[in-house]
Amino acid sequence: MKQQDLARALGWFSIGLGVAELLAPRKLEKAIGVRKRHTGLTRSYGLRELTAGIGLLTAEEKNLSPWMWSRVAGDVLDLASLGSGFSSDRNNKSKLTFATAAVLGVTVADVLCSMKLAEDEASSTRSVRHSVSIRKSPEELYQFWRNFENLPKFMYHLHSVKVTGGNRSHWIAKGPAKMKVEWEAEIVDDQPNHLISWQSLPGADVDNWGTIKFEPAQHTKETIVEVELGYAPPAGAMGALMAKLFGEAPEQTVKDDLRRFKQLMETGEIPTIQGQPAGRATSTTKYENYVRDLVSA
Repeated sequence: MKQQDLARALGWFSIGLGVAELLAPRKLEKAIGVRKRHTGLTRSYGLRELTAGIGLLTAEEKNLSPWMWSRVAGDVLDLASLGSGFSSDRNNKSKLTFATAAVLGVTVADVLCSMKLAEDEASSTRSVRHSVSIRKSPEELYQFWRNFENLPKFMYHLHSVKVTGGNRSHWIAKGPAKMKVEWEAEIVDDQPNHLISWQSLPGADVDNWGTIKFEPAQHTKETIVEVELGYAPPAGAMGALMAKLFGEAPEQTVKDDLRRFKQLMETGEIPTIQGQPAGRATSTTKYENYVRDLVSA
């Protein structure tokens, strides 16, 4: 069975268990040997199981790993709850032992499936594509981009890019949690005023590649700039998830980069509010002028 199929099956198991915990918490407690009522707690576990199950059944195959690890976290909580049940003489120890063994078995399956999914997803690649129209000629845009040392001017996630000779350059980028990642890149396709393609060389902290195209718009004097980037997250889907949590999602980053590139090429600068006061220096209505004059009198 494929790991993805196993994850889906465990998702159905989560839904079945969650429904039982929500609709018949007391019967389930008696079945595992717990005599003291914990109806509210059991139902909260049911909601957790339903959430994980729905996530596993609806997520794309490349995004199953986070939901599987959520099941592992739930298993640990279940084992802790069952372990605490052995301290009460009112509970049926034999039933508790059987339930604990069953949860341990499921936990092993969850952990193995989660680890395998993480390995599979770590070897998978992702791609991002965005485009923007800019009121400049393809020649001007190509010449600016062709010098990779210009890129940190509008790609704020880049710390620096240094051309090391020929078609090679050294890149340093800002990673999640203020980390830095570095790689050597090489231009693999260069079509003047039309296209540039590059890729990282072996030994990169993050394997990546990219292509930018400059196409004249048909009915305007603008140029359509299209960027496509490919990358392999350092830790598969979990790595991509952590990047998003730290605000470094490549999908949004590329979109923001192109917006700033457009501003820079069309106006010569990137607008910013850094250093500006929060209030307005002058009012915009007669009423505000009247109030200001009255207060200062």
